[in-house]
Formats: sequence, structure tokens, C-alpha cells
Amino acid sequence: MQRTHHLTDRRSRGPGRVLGLLLALITMIGLTGTAAFAAPGQKGSVPIRLPLLAASPMDTVAAMQPSWNLGNTLDAIPDETSWGNPKVTKALFDTIKAQGFRSVRIPVTWTDHQSTTAPYTIDATWMNRVKEVVDMALADGLYVVVNVHHDSWQWISAMHTDHDRVLARFKATWTQISAKFKDSPQSLLFESNNEPQFDNTTDAQGIQYNSELNTAFRTVVRQSGGNNATRLLVLPSLHTSSDQVFLDALSGEMKAMNDPNLVATVHYYGYYPFSVNVAGGTRFDATSQQDMSDRFNRLRTTFTSKGVPVYLGEWGLLQFPDSNHPSRIERGEALKFYEQLGYNARTAGVTTALWDPGTWAYLNRTTFQWTDPALFAAIRSSWTTRSGTASSDRIFLAKSSAITARTLTLNPNGTAFRGLWQGGTQLVQGRDYTVSGTQLTLTASALTRLAGNRAYGINATIQARFSRGVPWNIHVTTYDRPVLSDASGSTSDGLSIPTQFRGDQLATMESKYADGSTAGNTAWTPYQEFNNAFSPNYAGNALTLTPAYLNALRDGAQATLTFHFWSGATVTYRVTKNGGSVTGTVA
Repeated sequence: MQRTHHLTDRRSRGPGRVLGLLLALITMIGLTGTAAFAAPGQKGSVPIRLPLLAASPMDTVAAMQPSWNLGNTLDAIPDETSWGNPKVTKALFDTIKAQGFRSVRIPVTWTDHQSTTAPYTIDATWMNRVKEVVDMALADGLYVVVNVHHDSWQWISAMHTDHDRVLARFKATWTQISAKFKDSPQSLLFESNNEPQFDNTTDAQGIQYNSELNTAFRTVVRQSGGNNATRLLVLPSLHTSSDQVFLDALSGEMKAMNDPNLVATVHYYGYYPFSVNVAGGTRFDATSQQDMSDRFNRLRTTFTSKGVPVYLGEWGLLQFPDSNHPSRIERGEALKFYEQLGYNARTAGVTTALWDPGTWAYLNRTTFQWTDPALFAAIRSSWTTRSGTASSDRIFLAKSSAITARTLTLNPNGTAFRGLWQGGTQLVQGRDYTVSGTQLTLTASALTRLAGNRAYGINATIQARFSRGVPWNIHVTTYDRPVLSDASGSTSDGLSIPTQFRGDQLATMESKYADGSTAGNTAWTPYQEFNNAFSPNYAGNALTLTPAYLNALRDGAQATLTFHFWSGATVTYRVTKNGGSVTGTVA
């Protein structure tokens, strides 16, 4: 995501060979923990703390769990800080190690630091900077994965029409990387190519090209000497997809290579409609859950059950979290996704590498603080155990109506429900709530007390606590049906609709013409994409329709919009485009 000039058959018999034998000996005697070594053959090198490798590739990749991506940094185009992240310092890896991560994936884009003609030389300054960053992570006792990243779509994707040049450049790239790192410890892994993709090809052709690159990658690395002879190599499926056809193809490639030191890799960003909130995919529902379970089951059946390790090189949700934009995905639904992914990965024996694009998502790389500590606590908990959840993390109480009892469905996920708390105060079962099977009902009297003065928004937060894992927050929220007003705008600037949200939160927007056909820039579904076609501005009391959405409307044809809110309320609105002008009216 946004996300070496020739081969040699000479095997190193110098210091790199000695280090390789030392690590092999450590592996054989089965030690655990870390040890300090000085990188041999490098003047002025500093001691590097190396994780002691486990007895098998499966054990080694298991020891890498959990993993973290240094996203949008060395893979940024054209330079390390081009996408808004600061230069990497060792303090970053100190933080990652302290937070419980055991490995880091360091995506690297080489294109803008490499000549475009033979011998495709990589700039020495860039290569040295990559080495410097890798060594920082190794010095913290972290396993490290280095790859060829956005090059996949910048020039590798042209393999169908420029086969020989792409293959030659790919080999030259890995020849240079291999030479630079051949004496690095075997806690460094190489990954062939990020999210392999090939322009204007069928899946069958793409599988063939991906196999050709993976094979060339393995050959170049293995022939480069030093620790590369037995280094763990990470091979992606086409598109890093976990569809069975691509897993079968990768499995066949790996069997043909007859190399025990190979690792399969795929990526997973969830069921697409849920991951970006389109086509009504507002909830982590049965469809989303099954999509996740099926993919991990396929990884277990195809690879891990047969002793082939799997590294989930990137995972997360495509549009969550994002502190720069309104949240597309309701928080409780996102937390359910993180919880189940941790469980599915553990049961499938898959090591997971969280994709972190930088400061606006998970870890603030300036302050070294998590942007959302509670979210990270849930992710960290999922590495080792399950947590209970519920059908929702909100109870909406209409201000215009009398308060009545409300029921949520508990999802214990193998845990035992222990009760409800408000801060340090435990609510009283029988008086404040009742439990019947998985049905949790809060009484009208308890909700009246929790709602307080019934101001719009969250009035109180209570916690459902379980026998293990993180608690489940339930936000008692007062609302009334949102009110929209007439508005005018343009296709170039968008349409800002004055909106009184009145404590409610927007879930999605449905858009149709009078004949029932879809209106909008996502033509295959009437439920348009959150933040792509429409976006709430809670602080500014407005709903915005984007230029992308408005320009896709038919001229002069009125579109009927239905805004769906998390309380269950809906509001109908009508929009008409005439040339560059747009008018919106309350239905």
C-alpha cells in the first residue's frame, strides 16, 4: 500500500560465513532470547542485538508475531519524508519494541533512486540509508523484512509489454540489495515484490509473471553468498491475494523451488464494502466475518497446516483510522474487525504485520504516542486472547420520547460476561440491567439516570466487562432525527448542506433517480462511498456532497438521497444538477 550489476556464484568464506555458522549453531542448540554481536567486516560498526533464530522457518515466523509496518516512509515517493512522516530514528524502533512488536516490515521504493537503464544502478546514498534504518531495527532485537515496494506499479507492472527490460531491472535490483545485506543476520528477511500486479493481463498471465519474478528473486539471492544462502525469503501471491486460485499457484511455485527457507505472504484489508463503507457495508456483519474466516482457513489449509509459514505482510482497514477525515467506519464495528482478525490469525498460525501509514493513523512518529491508545490496547489484546463485544457500542435515546428499556446482544467470543461498570462503580444486576442468555437489557430507570440532562450526544459511557480481553464500551447517547436545509453549490466546489445532527452519527447515503437507477459516482450500488461521495462535518454542522459525486449526476435529473444514521433515523433529500450549478432541497 500507500502506500549488483551481475550475479556471482562465489560463496563467502569470510566473516559473513562465520556469522552464518554461529547463528546456525545457536539455532541447533535451541536457545531463546537475544544476543549482542558486532556486524563483522564493517569498520566503525556498532554492536547489533540479534534475535536468536528458532529451529525452523515456521518457528522463526511465529517468533515474529506481532509485526508492524514502517509505512509511507522509505516507500514514499520520491523520498523518505515526502508523504508527511519524519525521518526514522532509532527511538522509533525503541518504541515499537517496547510496545510488544517483535518484527518490522520496512517497505522500500527504489525507483527514484535507481537508473532506468542498464546496469540499473541504485544510488549509494539511498542504499546506505536503507541499510542504516534496517540496522537500527536489528539493533533493537527485531526481526526485519525488506522488500521492493511501489516499484511494483511504477515499472514492474509493465512486464507484459516490456518483459526483458523489467526482468533485467528486477534482477539487478535484487543483486544490489543482496550484495549490500549478504552479511546481515538471518533475522533479516527479504520480500520479493509488494502486491504484484501486471498491466493488461489475465490472472493466468499474471500468475506466470509473478512466478517468474519470484523464481528470479530466489535465484539471485541464493547465488549472492553470505547469509543469503539460507536467508528466509518471502514470496507473494499475485496481488498478495488470498483467493484460492492465487494461493494454489504460489504453493505450486514454492514446491517447485524445493527450498525449505521460504515464507508465503498475502495482505488483508477486510471485506471491501465494509473496509471503505460502500454498498451499505456499514457493519462487521456475517458477510464480513465469513470473508475473514474463509481467508484465514484457506491460508491454514494451503500453507501452515503443511509446515509452510505465512506472513500477513499488511492488514488493517482501508479507511480506518484516519484522523484527517471523518471516520467512515463506526468505531464499535471496527473494533469487532480487529478482535476477530487476531483470533483468526492465531488459529491459522499466521503472523500479522499491521499496516501503519504514519502520524495520522496509529503511531505518531513525532511524539511516539498512539493516536488512539484505546484502539491500540484492543489490537494488543487481540494478539493473545479474545474479547467480548456486543451488537452495538451505542444505545440511542430519542430526546423527543420517553426513555424505555433497551436491549443489546452480547458476543462473549468464548469469554464469560462479568457485569456492567460506570467508571469504578458496578451497576446492579436486576435493578440496572438483566441478562437472559446473550440478551443484555438496560432498564428504563438506569438509562434515565445515565442520560442525565439529556443533552444531544454521548451522556454517559458504561463498560461491559468479560472474563478476559478488553472491556466493551457502550455509549448512552441522546439524539433526535437530524434536520437538513435547502442549499446551493457547484460541481467544482461541492454542495454543503446545512445540517443539525442533533446527537446522531451518519452511517451511509443512498442515492437514486426517480426510475430507481443508481445516481452517483459509484454506479454499481446506490449506497455511495463514505468520504468519497459524501462526508459529514459535525463541527461545521454540514453534510458535504463532493465534486466527484455531483459531476457523475445526470444533468437535469433529480436524485433522491436517503441519509441513514446510526440511530436508525433516515432523512430524505433531493439534489439536481444543471450544468455547473447544483441545488438541494428538503424532501
